[in-house]
Amino acid sequence: MLKIYNTLTGKKEPFEPIAPKTVRMYVCGVTVYDYCHIGHARSALVFDVLRRYLEYSGYAVAFVKNFTDVDDKIIKRANEQGISCDAVTSKYIQAYHEDMGKLGIRAATEEPKATEHIVDIMHLTEQLVAKELAYVVDGDVYFEVSKYPEYGRLSKRRLEDLQAGARVDVNERKRHPMDFALWKSSKPGEPAWESPWGPGRPGWHIECSAMSMKHLGETFDIHGGGMDLIFPHHENEIAQSCGVTGKEFARYWIHNGFVQINKEKMSKSLGNFFTIREIFEKSEWPEDITGEVLRYFLLSTHYHGPLEFSDQALREAKNALNGFYDLFKRLGETGEKVSGDEDLGLVFERCSEMFRAAMDDDFNTPMAIAALQGLRSDVNKMLEYGLSTEAREKARNEFRLLGNVLGLFQSNQWKFANAPIPFRTTRLEGMGSEPALVQPQFFSKSQNNNLSDGQIEQLLAERLDAKRKKDFARADEIRKSLASQGIIIEDKPDGTSRWKR
Repeated sequence: MLKIYNTLTGKKEPFEPIAPKTVRMYVCGVTVYDYCHIGHARSALVFDVLRRYLEYSGYAVAFVKNFTDVDDKIIKRANEQGISCDAVTSKYIQAYHEDMGKLGIRAATEEPKATEHIVDIMHLTEQLVAKELAYVVDGDVYFEVSKYPEYGRLSKRRLEDLQAGARVDVNERKRHPMDFALWKSSKPGEPAWESPWGPGRPGWHIECSAMSMKHLGETFDIHGGGMDLIFPHHENEIAQSCGVTGKEFARYWIHNGFVQINKEKMSKSLGNFFTIREIFEKSEWPEDITGEVLRYFLLSTHYHGPLEFSDQALREAKNALNGFYDLFKRLGETGEKVSGDEDLGLVFERCSEMFRAAMDDDFNTPMAIAALQGLRSDVNKMLEYGLSTEAREKARNEFRLLGNVLGLFQSNQWKFANAPIPFRTTRLEGMGSEPALVQPQFFSKSQNNNLSDGQIEQLLAERLDAKRKKDFARADEIRKSLASQGIIIEDKPDGTSRWKR
């Protein structure tokens, strides 16, 4: 049974949707005034995988993810560039789709914009005023947090503590420092809509309540976003939504952790961030960091915890994917039927069980990847003893089936760290070791890979001689030296050693 960590309750809970085999999920999208950074990519990817696994598990998923297209930051960017707010938001919505497309992130079922739901936002605000949960001051409308007794239950904060810690320069027109704007009166040069309170525009929090309830109903299954949205954004969504309907807003609240650089949260305000485009365009990396490499890296850490971003982590992700695609190439070769075919079904079954157990445990993608790595190892060993062409195709399909849940292994045009060179074979007489595949190295252009074929053969012969003399330290030293220069070695049980750059 699928279990999900629910931020609202602070524990893992069995997932029980409101309607059988149907999931309604809302995720807060981006404010479109700039290019997306790696933190945005992580959040989008987390919920893309959640959706994929729910669909894999037989659920029909209604997935709504919004665009905030009216905001102070958008207005500021438009004024800086001397263009309209619509021009700013159109540019960055298109860029969002381009960047997320490179990561294999599917579009949501619905992708509403705040400006398309002004009427819904005003209607919700009117209801809150009518219920005396909100008040009007000179064209501004504020939600009165003291009127909602459960305020703080998502973020586990007490209103008294929040008031004590409030800034001294709070808006004196508010009845409580934590009251938040539902509607903002317009200022000269800002976009504005006519409302019962005069011309103005919506506050941030009310937008998501209006859009989610419009498309998913007053109560839905999953609400998600980054941990930075827990307070105040999601806390305020709960207060205004539950306040107006008297019903629970969302049953499960899922939040992904931050991306960090040097243990510090990546953010635009701190200036320590990479846009998705910058990562793909970094000139010092060999060939390209593909969307699949970035996707593999992001999934290698559980979504709930922090993720440390580094060049080395991307290299390791590239190495791991090289290993998978190298196997897929071998599986594409013609084979002959041998006894190994009979064991393939059991290997698939074991991997599938481990994969599902990992994903059922709060979408544990690192453990799901570990299951796929185990399958890769098993199939590599079985290939050494032979697999039929039919069995090879079944293995490729199994990887694609499970990989699709994570959005991996879907490329037919994989680029290895170096230009692909066929394996070259060196006979290691008398050796009968188990196959040990040394993973390809992902190295920068500054590293050397200038060994000639003859020099490599000579080093392999020296390695063989060291093994015969049981000088395994020297043999391993040679292996590591070759690996550091991009030489991949594979020892086979029949005494043959293959290598490639």
